[in-house]
Parts: sequence; C-alpha cells; structure tokens
Amino acid sequence: MNEKYYDALLNIKTGGDQKGFHQSLHYHRYEPTPYSALEHLFTQHELESSDRIVDFGCGKGRLNFYIHHLFNAHVTGIEMDEKFYREALENRKSYQKKNRHTPEKIQFQCTLAQDYVIHPSDNVFYFFNPFSVQIFMNVVKNILQSVEENKREIELILYYGSEDYTFFLENQTAFELREQVLLPGLYESNPFEKFLIYRLAY
Repeated sequence: MNEKYYDALLNIKTGGDQKGFHQSLHYHRYEPTPYSALEHLFTQHELESSDRIVDFGCGKGRLNFYIHHLFNAHVTGIEMDEKFYREALENRKSYQKKNRHTPEKIQFQCTLAQDYVIHPSDNVFYFFNPFSVQIFMNVVKNILQSVEENKREIELILYYGSEDYTFFLENQTAFELREQVLLPGLYESNPFEKFLIYRLAY
C-alpha cells in the first residue's frame, strides 16, 4: 500500500515534510510516520476502542485518523505549528465526511507539548522523535504526575526513539521496555526503524 492510497481512503492530505528547520533546536522538523510502518505496527500491536491516544507533534494528523479508522479509539493530536494545526483541522473536516458519527473522538490542540494538560484517561502516548530530550523529560513528568492522581496503566510508543529518550526512560523512570516492533526490510540497514513500546503498570 502506498502513501496516496491511505490518504485517499481516509479522505485526508498528510504527505510532505516540513520545509527548513524550526528556529528552536529543541523542536525537530515535521515528518509523518510512513503508512507502511503504521500498518506493520498495528498488525503486531493492537489498540482498544477504549484507549485514549495522544500524538505529540502530530503535524497534519495522519496517526490520529489512521488509529481512529482502525480502532475507533479517542485520539488527540498536539501540534505547536499553527499551519500544521490548521491543516489537521481541515483534514478532520474531510475525514468526517466519510465518518459522520464520531467527530468528537478526534481532537487537536495547538500548544507546546509540555503545556498539554494530560487527560485523566489518556493512556497511550506516541512520539516520532518530535523534540529534544529536555522537552521529552518534561512531558513524561506530566504523564507521571497524572498517573499519581489517576492510577492507570500507561504505554509509550516511540518511533525512531533516540538514545537520549531510551536512556532517560530506562534509568530515571519506572517505565519498562515491553515490546519492540522491527520494520522488516528497513531495520537491517537502520536500527532506528523500529517501534519501542514502554509500559508503566500499577
């Protein structure tokens, strides 16, 4: 399946990369997760309709619409770039033309990742290497504080997870690496072509 197939299926436009680089070195350029990678991930690792997924650095919303289409789960995209945020909202309008009865399950917020207020039921958090480890640490701190207030199992999904991210999780938090989903044909030549799934259980 190619990129255009899924965009057409979902009635959205999520292709392309960010032109240039963000003025802050803490934020990395936008690049959507390839549909082929998402397809492989979710054949190996299914979600539930009761899950609440948060995508940090969601861009135009590709992951959000794909997950909703597959699992009918609640998805929230966090995007600091106003242009991408507006494109995500336009994509939601287009997507809803084919899915009229569940628009409330797809939300977007234009805010910094560390400023997002974790919902008491958010339980799956997705990161495609969107920002520096300093910001990642702040986001994880917010997640852990939310768990202290509302006990629940939490899952972090990292794509292209940097060594800084994984070192922090494994040495300074109670998160444990529970699963790796390697992308066949890609991982052999690039060890970052994989999904790392960390869990925090209570």
